[in-house]
Amino acid sequence: MAKVHPQKQEPTTSPQAHDDKCLNKRERYTLWMKSLVLHSNGCTVYDSNGSIVYRVDNYDTKGGREVNLMNLKGNVVCSIKKRLLAFGCWEGHKYCNNSDSRSHEGQPWFQVKRCLTGKIACEIKVGSQNLWIERMSIGKSFGFRIINKNGEMIAEAKQKESCSGIVLSNDVLTLDLAAGTDHSLVMSLITVYGLMCG
Repeated sequence: MAKVHPQKQEPTTSPQAHDDKCLNKRERYTLWMKSLVLHSNGCTVYDSNGSIVYRVDNYDTKGGREVNLMNLKGNVVCSIKKRLLAFGCWEGHKYCNNSDSRSHEGQPWFQVKRCLTGKIACEIKVGSQNLWIERMSIGKSFGFRIINKNGEMIAEAKQKESCSGIVLSNDVLTLDLAAGTDHSLVMSLITVYGLMCG
């Protein structure tokens, strides 16, 4: 499997271990806002060792109504759908690990609504918890972060910089996750943000 940056292989958790996992330490990922398939619409997520962890291959046109977040093996982690009668509203349904069926078929795992004013790009409801995606501007580069009701950072994405400090293109991002964060939820929310605002 190709890697983002070759380096000495260190003991790490398997890609399977990333599914539905909340680690007790901060994690860093690289997001490439392109599909592995012909560099088309989608997203590929690499861990700190350069291994692929998640991917979205949207074979439909950009702005499609449904996409699937998959793990490295191609198993669907979350199905994301645009609600037809709700302007700027998306729902995510989590898949069970042992089957191809969605958990709680009628009940979405999360809902995301687009906000049209201010720094807040999206309002998110995950069960009884409210989160927000906030746009950031850092010099000439851009980014966004997911925050909770107390303003605490859940995840932060910004344009990736090379070791020499050169800012890469706006489709390559560094993603930092706070300790205890559900990785598949954050990746699903970033996918929705890309569909809404990308």
